[in-house]
Amino acid sequence: MGSAYTPGLTVSGNTTVRRPRRLPIKGEVKVKIGDPVGPRDVLASASLPGILQTIKLGEKLGLEPKEAKDLFIFNIGDQINKGDLVAESKGFFGLFKTSVKSDYSGTVEAISEVSGHVLLRQEPIPVDLTAYISGKVAEILPEEGAIIETRGAMVQGIFGIGGEQEGEIRVAVKDHAQPLEASDILDTDAGKILVGGSQVTLGAIRRAEEVGAVGLMAGGVLDSDLIELLGYDIGVAITGQEALPLTIMVTEGFGRLNMAERTFQLLRSLEGKRASMNGATQIRAGVIRPEIIVPLDLSAADTHQISGALELKAGTPIRVIREPYFGALGTVTDLPSQLVVLESGTEVRVLRAKLESGEEVTVPRANVEIIAT
Repeated sequence: MGSAYTPGLTVSGNTTVRRPRRLPIKGEVKVKIGDPVGPRDVLASASLPGILQTIKLGEKLGLEPKEAKDLFIFNIGDQINKGDLVAESKGFFGLFKTSVKSDYSGTVEAISEVSGHVLLRQEPIPVDLTAYISGKVAEILPEEGAIIETRGAMVQGIFGIGGEQEGEIRVAVKDHAQPLEASDILDTDAGKILVGGSQVTLGAIRRAEEVGAVGLMAGGVLDSDLIELLGYDIGVAITGQEALPLTIMVTEGFGRLNMAERTFQLLRSLEGKRASMNGATQIRAGVIRPEIIVPLDLSAADTHQISGALELKAGTPIRVIREPYFGALGTVTDLPSQLVVLESGTEVRVLRAKLESGEEVTVPRANVEIIAT
């Protein structure tokens, strides 16, 4: 019997997770190797340059740029507060003076004789980098951040939207085939990550926003519901930056698709525990999967390491990621060694698998992902 290797989609109750955390610009790292951290603990801080604002001095005074510059009463590097008088014309025999006050607070960065404009740099914008997950600092990234390591349960999904969230897991439906409806969401679900079965409906999303839930998970979601929610079609873009108060993650794909029974039961076993969730997804090169991570008690955790490249062999649980079996779960039954010619004329290696429906299928090996355990 042959074997192969393919990227894995992790659904595990006990695995090691390492997450690099980096500032967008260079800054100051505030932790050291070995420090325990929580999701909201600050690892590093930086200051983004403030917004550059323009005072159109020449236009406001009705003068040529050079004349306007000579009437500016501040110098480069001076601090100006909103409402401060910055220039005043001489008027006519001391009368009919034109005064200019600043609409912004900031530091004078430049005064142009060509345009008559004053450039004012507003206060720097502080940026704090948090840990995202509970764990320990495994490595320092000088002036950038740190790598956080934890041991815990992790479920990766097919697709998600929304950024990083942290909250308590609540399974809101009875089984993996039940859709998550608005009626399943309670007034007490503020700050929680809610788990559904086959689908998260638009009504459920609206209701979750209303009560203040921070995350929703289910097997699938309708593409039309996402378009109505966001106001645009996501296409093949990288997600995770949407202006949403919550994060949505689906484990199987688009449409009404039952969540895998094993995934659902794992999430049920984690009910009441606090989890970190991120909907960021990239399906092109440099794949990024949406995820939910639940740190375990490290003192009781197994030390077994899960490999990043997983062996494909008979008995391996898989998910098909191309039509006509997209989203179907199954188990590898055979890995033929000979190449098979597809309709396109391409020669590829295939595998045989038994799907959860009981159907025996043959698919290209490149069209499946391993579900890590």
